[in-house]
Amino acid sequence: MFTEEKLGQAEKTELDAHLENLLSKAECTKLWTEKIMKQTEVLLQPNPNARIEEFVYEKLDRKAPSRMNNPELLGQYMIDAGNEFGPGTAYGNALIKCGETQKRIGTADRELIQTSAINFLTPLRNFIEGDYKTITKERKLLQNKRLDLDAAKTRLKKAKVAEARAASEQEVRITQSEFDRQAEITRLLLEGISSTHAHHLRCLNDFVEAQMTYYAQCYQYMLDLQKQLGSFPSTFLSNNNQSSSTPVQSVSPPSVLASASASLPSVTNSIVTSGISELKSSSGSRKARVLYDYDAANSSELSLLADEVITVYSIPGMDSDWLMGERGNQKGKVPITYLELLN
Repeated sequence: MFTEEKLGQAEKTELDAHLENLLSKAECTKLWTEKIMKQTEVLLQPNPNARIEEFVYEKLDRKAPSRMNNPELLGQYMIDAGNEFGPGTAYGNALIKCGETQKRIGTADRELIQTSAINFLTPLRNFIEGDYKTITKERKLLQNKRLDLDAAKTRLKKAKVAEARAASEQEVRITQSEFDRQAEITRLLLEGISSTHAHHLRCLNDFVEAQMTYYAQCYQYMLDLQKQLGSFPSTFLSNNNQSSSTPVQSVSPPSVLASASASLPSVTNSIVTSGISELKSSSGSRKARVLYDYDAANSSELSLLADEVITVYSIPGMDSDWLMGERGNQKGKVPITYLELLN
């Protein structure tokens, strides 16, 4: 009999190694799932007060009040400042363009948070608040069944008369059966952790895809902004401690995004100058929009008005910073930094 085999051992019934390993795996999964989930929440919403508020509203089953996020707020400040300084000024115009880009980034940020919450955070939270709670409940039942079995074994060990031994042996058989049944239930639940890992892996892929989309969007927005700012006069682009001829350094795209979106072009100084370089190497002409007012310094130059469209072309031997511009019967040299070539 099983009871007779165990009589000489300690009263505490040991779980089999497989079940112990499954329990360890479940505890490890719970621990790291909580840590990853909480840190993802911090990443998506760095403001602890806002996180607490969102948590409270979620518990009350109410929607949190809508408010501007940090990029949107910065964007609005920039736009308001640009309008205050004057949209026709170089700085005011640049502030407005930067502000509009920041607000687009803010919108992309909202989409990232929403997508990540649905596809990544919610499944992780469901495991912690659902599956793992069930495992914990069944594990406690298993512990109680083990204590009952240990107590029955102890009573059997202490039984002196035949009648007491027979009753104790019957009790051990019953408690052993209940313990084995509960161990099997717990084992089946714990073996589901492998399926949980597979599910969380799919959720992780969704989270990575959401981040890739977000960073690709932000990169494209900044690329477009740099194209616009790159057309500004160099006197406005240089730092106070640099000469006005210092070129603005462009940002090389992060290599991680190269595979995320093959359609995104690399960023070099040629972004601003490629069209002009093509124009200079050809004998053709292009239409260009004037970005800022320009007063001609002498009779060889052409005065410009912001937002007007003129025809530009290059002539042999011309300075690299200039093009020939035509407006009706008027023609003269124009600085390329005041122009935006049109397709």
